[in-house]
Amino acid sequence: MPSTPATPKAEETGLRILEAALELFRQEGFDTATMRDIAQKAGVATGAAYYYYPSKDAIVMEFYQRSCAEMQPKIAAALEQVPGLENRMRELIRVKLAHFAPNRGVLRALLRNGADPRHPLSPFSPQTREIRDIDVAWFRRILADCGVRIPRDLEPHLPVALWFFQMGVIYFWVIDDSPNQARTARLLDLGAKSVVTLIRVSALPLMRPLRKTALELIGVVKGDQA
Repeated sequence: MPSTPATPKAEETGLRILEAALELFRQEGFDTATMRDIAQKAGVATGAAYYYYPSKDAIVMEFYQRSCAEMQPKIAAALEQVPGLENRMRELIRVKLAHFAPNRGVLRALLRNGADPRHPLSPFSPQTREIRDIDVAWFRRILADCGVRIPRDLEPHLPVALWFFQMGVIYFWVIDDSPNQARTARLLDLGAKSVVTLIRVSALPLMRPLRKTALELIGVVKGDQA
């Protein structure tokens, strides 16, 4: 969106372009849709579309940022008074799946770009770090006073590890063609239970060597280690 203060008409035009682009991404794919196509569908001149969004990547970033902002109150409301780490983790991810459900086709269209951490639209890229940090912060919050003993050496790394678990669930959900994505619902239930069980077991003294290996593994995934 332009950096100048937006009038109500400009906001409406920008949103119309965004919605037109998302519909085209769902129907034709991200790579096939052009800025000209998007402008035509939105009922604006191609130059106007470029004024609001200099590229398709900029449109998707706007979609990401809007989604992130819109989900914050939904997540806060969903987690209010929810006890236990397993329930909190499940509810946190469910909110995101429910929010993205109308645009599941858009996420599917973006899968190839999302899998490449060098692509600016990837959830692993430097360009999406601000959104990623907000996501990780929620996992940090659900770990606080969660009723599960978390080893001190594991605690600072766990929010990111849980975020990676979430991304795996979302990826599975995007490609899940079972009715109403029922397999994803089952995966989330079993996955959340398994993750919490592993965290509980990791606190046992005899698990210290295995925990050290797990921390090294997390470091490799995060890029902290070669």
